[in-house]
Amino acid sequence: MTESSIKKLASTLLDAITDKDPVVQEQVCSALCSLGEVRPVETLRTCEEYLRQHDKLAHPYRAAVLRAMERVLSSRASELDKDTASTIILLASSEMTKTKDLVWDWQQAASGVLVAVGRQFISKVMEELLRKLHPGTLPHCAVLHTLASLSVANAFGVVPFLPSVLSSLLPVLGMAKQDTVRVAFCSALQRFSEGALEYLANLDRAPDPTVRKDAFATDIFSAYDVLFHQWLQSREAKLRLAVVEALGPMSHLLPSERLEEQLPKLLPGILALYKKHSETFYLSKSLGQILEAAVSVGSRTLETQLDALLAALHSQICVPVESSSPLVMSNQKEVLRCFTVLACSLPDRLLAFLLPRLDTSNERTRVGTLQVVRHVINSAAAQMEDKKPFILSSMRLPLLDTNSKVKRAVVQVISAMAHHGYLEQPGGEVMIEYIVQQCALPPEQEPEKPGPSSKDPKADSVRAVSVRTLYLVSTTVDRMSHVLWPYLLQFLTPVRFTGALTPLCRSLVHLAQKRQEAGADAFLIQYDAHASLPSPYAVTARLLVVSSSPYLGDGRGVAALRLLSVLHPNIHPLLGQHWETTVPLLLGYLDEHTEETLPQEEWEEKLLMFLRDTLAIVSDNAWICQLSLELCRQLPCYDETPQEKNFLYKCIGTTLGAASSKEVVRKHLQELLETARYQEEAEREGLACCFGICAISHLEDTLAQLEDFVRSEVFRKSIGILNIFKDRSENEVEKVKSALILCYGHVAARAPQELVLAKVESDILRNICQHFNTKDPALKLCLVQSVCMVSRAICSSTQAGSFHFTQKAELVAQMMEFIRAEPPDSLRTPIRKKAMLTCTYLVSVEPALDEQARADVIRGCLHSVMALLPEPEEKDGGCQKSLYLETLHALEGLLTSLLQRNMTPQGLQIMIEHLSPWIKSPRGHERARALGLSALLLRHFLEQLRVSALVPFHNLGLLVGLFSPRCADLWPATRQEAVDCVYSLLYLQLGYEGFSRDYRDDVAERLLSLKDGLVHPDPTILFHTCHSIGQIIAKRLPPDQLISLLLTMFEALGDPEKNCSRAATVMINCLLQERGGVLQEKVPEIVSVLRSKLQEAQGEHVLPAAQHSMYLLATQHCAAVVSSLLGSPLPLDSHTSMLWRALAVEPRLAAQVLGLLLEKMSRDVPFKESRAFLLGRTPDRVATLLPLSATCALFEVLSTPAAGPAVLELYPQLFVALLLRVSCTVGVQLPRNLQAQERRGASPALAARNLEPCSSAVDTLRAVLLRSGSEDVAQRMDLEGGWELLRTSAGHEEGATRLARAMAEHAGPRLPLVLKALACTHSSAYENQRVTTTAFLAELLNSNVANDLMLLDSLLESLVARQKDTCTSVRRLVLRGLANLASGCPDKVRAHGPQLLTAMIGGLDDGDSPHSPVALEAMLGLARLVHLVEAWDLRSGLLHVAIRIRPFFDSEKMEFRTASIRLFGHLNQVCHGDCEDVFLDQVVGGLAPLLLHLQDPQAAVASACRFALRMCGPNLACEDLSAAFQKHLQEGRALHFGEFLNTTCKHLMHHFPDLLGRLLTTCLFYFKSSWEDVRAAAPLFTGFLVLHAEPRQQPQVDLDQLISALQILLKDPAPEVRTRAAEALGRLVKLA
Repeated sequence: MTESSIKKLASTLLDAITDKDPVVQEQVCSALCSLGEVRPVETLRTCEEYLRQHDKLAHPYRAAVLRAMERVLSSRASELDKDTASTIILLASSEMTKTKDLVWDWQQAASGVLVAVGRQFISKVMEELLRKLHPGTLPHCAVLHTLASLSVANAFGVVPFLPSVLSSLLPVLGMAKQDTVRVAFCSALQRFSEGALEYLANLDRAPDPTVRKDAFATDIFSAYDVLFHQWLQSREAKLRLAVVEALGPMSHLLPSERLEEQLPKLLPGILALYKKHSETFYLSKSLGQILEAAVSVGSRTLETQLDALLAALHSQICVPVESSSPLVMSNQKEVLRCFTVLACSLPDRLLAFLLPRLDTSNERTRVGTLQVVRHVINSAAAQMEDKKPFILSSMRLPLLDTNSKVKRAVVQVISAMAHHGYLEQPGGEVMIEYIVQQCALPPEQEPEKPGPSSKDPKADSVRAVSVRTLYLVSTTVDRMSHVLWPYLLQFLTPVRFTGALTPLCRSLVHLAQKRQEAGADAFLIQYDAHASLPSPYAVTARLLVVSSSPYLGDGRGVAALRLLSVLHPNIHPLLGQHWETTVPLLLGYLDEHTEETLPQEEWEEKLLMFLRDTLAIVSDNAWICQLSLELCRQLPCYDETPQEKNFLYKCIGTTLGAASSKEVVRKHLQELLETARYQEEAEREGLACCFGICAISHLEDTLAQLEDFVRSEVFRKSIGILNIFKDRSENEVEKVKSALILCYGHVAARAPQELVLAKVESDILRNICQHFNTKDPALKLCLVQSVCMVSRAICSSTQAGSFHFTQKAELVAQMMEFIRAEPPDSLRTPIRKKAMLTCTYLVSVEPALDEQARADVIRGCLHSVMALLPEPEEKDGGCQKSLYLETLHALEGLLTSLLQRNMTPQGLQIMIEHLSPWIKSPRGHERARALGLSALLLRHFLEQLRVSALVPFHNLGLLVGLFSPRCADLWPATRQEAVDCVYSLLYLQLGYEGFSRDYRDDVAERLLSLKDGLVHPDPTILFHTCHSIGQIIAKRLPPDQLISLLLTMFEALGDPEKNCSRAATVMINCLLQERGGVLQEKVPEIVSVLRSKLQEAQGEHVLPAAQHSMYLLATQHCAAVVSSLLGSPLPLDSHTSMLWRALAVEPRLAAQVLGLLLEKMSRDVPFKESRAFLLGRTPDRVATLLPLSATCALFEVLSTPAAGPAVLELYPQLFVALLLRVSCTVGVQLPRNLQAQERRGASPALAARNLEPCSSAVDTLRAVLLRSGSEDVAQRMDLEGGWELLRTSAGHEEGATRLARAMAEHAGPRLPLVLKALACTHSSAYENQRVTTTAFLAELLNSNVANDLMLLDSLLESLVARQKDTCTSVRRLVLRGLANLASGCPDKVRAHGPQLLTAMIGGLDDGDSPHSPVALEAMLGLARLVHLVEAWDLRSGLLHVAIRIRPFFDSEKMEFRTASIRLFGHLNQVCHGDCEDVFLDQVVGGLAPLLLHLQDPQAAVASACRFALRMCGPNLACEDLSAAFQKHLQEGRALHFGEFLNTTCKHLMHHFPDLLGRLLTTCLFYFKSSWEDVRAAAPLFTGFLVLHAEPRQQPQVDLDQLISALQILLKDPAPEVRTRAAEALGRLVKLA
């Protein structure tokens, strides 16, 4: 490419630099850079010339050009010649200083150009910049900025010029009056100083290693004098900060004596600025640099300035840090760096300043000071070594601070102290105790709110920080091991450290393991030398008890058990082997559970077993007594944790049980009774458990101690209560009684069975029964609970059979009193549950209860439970629901026990009679409970049945009649239980007939399979199931029980529960049907009862009689009945509908009725056209009444299952008549009077069907299919939405198509007769009927059923006959049908190929419209047929088709583009790489449009292009191109269009270089496309073609035309198009 071409390209791009879209502008710059990458000199010269010639170009666009130049220079500056470099330097210098005003974007861009050139031509750039520095004149700000940037970019090149620069700048410093100029000077001086320092620090790489700091010292001091003494006093904050930033690095270049001289003024000057600036980072950074410079020269001035320095720095560190502000965080770091500098040089003065500030009460001051102390401890460890005691003593007051921030800071200081040996000093223990105190903080007591950026507030809490600190110090700081062990043990037992138990245990485990590794002597604790440590008994008691709540405190159970296991040598020497085996099992059990799944009772039992085994292994009474003493001592520690205290009581009982000293046992039991907190319910329960466990080994001593306490004065009813209970109220005495009564109950429950019976009445119940007259609810509950435990103990005794319980009746009566006293409608306490459990145990004990007492118990308990409101949901409390279920189970157990005492039919009848009122209750939950109890009792009776002789089960009928209607109850649970009751009753009958218990009756077993139909069923399933149940009952019921069953069921007809009433009718009819033959003598009685019940019943029970009457009438006068019913008003009411359905109960009658209705429907015209329609105005077709009524009647008749045979007989006539009825009623309206009724809404008695003409016809057609056995057709239409499509004008054609498809697939054998009936419809006067039937016939050819049934020729003949139809839709559907042959009968296409191709090619020329639907259908059809016809038949029309469809590639209609492109692909596919040259030319011509339409806005078109291109590949005879098409254009794969187009163009230009001109010409055509995406793809295609073209193809390209066209695209309204055009222009550089 000539230089003029490069210039033209660059100029074209430069003209577009003014584009308003930033993306386009950026692409223009990128294109310029692309030109510059290839031809940097020419591109840069063009840019320079453009800027020079367009002097009035706005500065934002000038800046864009300059930035492009900078990008080229950043990589190609080395290729510049000196002349070009000089030209660019002059241009950039001119642009940078063209205006004196500050235009930062423009001037920065020009400065960037100079900096980029300066990396290669530093001398020329510096010469130009020095020329801008005129003596006595202020330099331009941009010049200063450029000099500063060069100092950073090329320090080695700039520093040698610094003396000259400084000599030019320093004289004019005083002339700078504007703040912006001064800021620029400051920035330059800062960079100069940083550059000089970098140069001096790297002299080994510097061009002049002889340069020294003295070379700049004088000039820098001169600048310092102006900056500090003049400019620092400015009111402009930005200038002051700039001065301060510069002073930092400048201070390192000042002469030592000058720096020492200036420090008394410099430091106060910097510090004073802290009060004037909110952003202090730059001040602190500079101050740090100055301090480092001062220390490096050994300045003594610092001491005189130290107080002010420390005060200012301290105030900065006390500023609250917001982590969301990076500058504030950075300022903190810089301030701490300053403290480090001072700590290393003046440590005594620093601590004298800091430590007194720890005594202040101000939060910020204390937190900031602590932060500095921590930093100094870490960063100046050597200087602080001899200051440790002083620092430790100063922490006294911070340790007392309650502020969370202060606490966190203190913990961090202590952590630093631990790493540097502070805690080993005297007073270090206080620090450790402080950490433990913070670990003990409960999370809810941390008041502060988390910061806005805190991701996890809990992780930053004081407790969390303390826990981490304690663990890290214990595990990572080796020097702390001897400090913490065994010192940390003393924090285990005090209550205030309970919250710290988990971290303490974890740290102690680690420390103990380290000690064990060091040897046994180092591990064993010398308690004499550590008097403050807890005893082994205290540690054992504490760790064992806290393990009972293992998940509290971050899992302290695991930590405590591990520590206990590790400490075993210090607890008892015999425990090692056992604990090493047992503790891992306990830990594994905890690992298997979570806090929610852990069974608490089971876990506590495991711990108690661990304790029992431990006591057994030790087997030392003194040791055991000492442990029991320690356990008792720790009781007050758990006053706030009832669960753990309860467990502690159990541990005490276990330990006392293992003690052999009776005096110790009695003493401890007495102390427990005297010190217990009886007001707490959990403690009363725990005390009772303790006595019960102790009684296992010491029954006599336990009872004796309780007896002694019962006789104490606490139970005297006098005014004064003496001794230890003198200050307690009467209520407190009741609590004491409750505890003692519970103690007796637990003693009875846990004492050895062989000893308890002798003590029950004499020692235990005697002390319990005297308190039955109490009103206190808590005491009453304890009484019931204790009596329950006593009763259970009696029953479980091996001697219970011979035990005569004299107090049984008294106790049962007392329990019933308690039950009756409970509120019948609510469940608040477990009293009734416990009382019923007690009665359950007592029932089985001798002597037996009399009949009256039994009845009272049953009635009382049923009334107490059955009337309760429904069980509560979980949201109301899981405990309440659990109590309800337990109470219900208690009632079940009691009733079962009572029934067990009288296992006879009479006994069962008595129980059911008690339940009968609840079974018939109007409240559902009462019925459900009653049926559940009945089923339970019947199952129990059946399981326990023992028949010694064949006897009748005389009450079977009554019981079955009571339960069986409940199979339809509204409550699902009730239905299930009712079936179970019937099931049990039938097996009871079989048992009484002599069958064995394990016999299984097939008929009765069917009941179990029917239960599934009763779970949430619809009414149909429900009553069908009831009918099946009735059949089973009828088959197994003895004849003598039948009448009693029927009479019981007749009573159920009046049941207020309607479902049960309906179930009774179903079962009655079933019984009469199955067993009516044996009821001859009872028929009058049955009919009388039935008639009386039917009068009370609703209409649904009466209607069957009317249906039967209509049936009889129609068998004699069918035509008259049909005519009369057709006169019924529309819409049909429910009774009329049912009467129509009654006519179909017998097939012969149904056929007559259907024939008459078809005749009535076809006799009249389907609609009448109003005058408005005839005049061409709004369509107004109104349905005629008689065909509409006949259609509705047909639907009702067809809805009856019995009509099936008649429908099969008339199937073709019904199907065709209704299909035609549907087609001619689309869009037809109801008569006005019916429209008004529709708007008003049908009455409740009317059928809910749609009366709209087309919808009623569709529903009737669907009913024909369903009734004729073509359910699959109807279901297929349902799934595909076919019926809805048939109803609408827009979807009717598709609906007919789907109907044909469903018929072909599921009802093929019926099609011949249907087609025969359809034969005459092609000449129908109604266009809609011709369209519908053509769509139906066309779709049949889409299935092989046409060939299988030998219908192919007749179907083709019928369709060809319609090819010249005046209706466009009919002609279109004909072509679709002919094309469907490719799917239905592909093997027949070859035989009919010429006929099919002729029809399709003719369709391409149908009409003059460019968007003819017939032409579209022809293209779609050809795409399906071309693969199946003879190659010779296709070859003759191939070129004609290709030429004819080419204009459709760019059609405005998406469907035409898609169809034509896909057909083009199929034509290529069928050629198989063997196509004539004339067609190959069409392939090549279509290549560019297909590639560009990959970006078509319609996905279907883009997909078609993918397919067509894949098919074109083989015909192009280029494997690389074909492979690329196959790789990138697979369906479903995401396409990166740019990457694909790049690859395609690469192969095209490599294999077909001669196509370049043709392809570019096609692209030029698409530059004018109406689709934005395609228009953008065209220049992208152009750019890639040029990118991969060879230089020798240049003659094919009219470059000027191409540039001109792209230039026009640069003005396109779409930014994407302009962007692609600029990109293409950048690639034209390839044509060089």
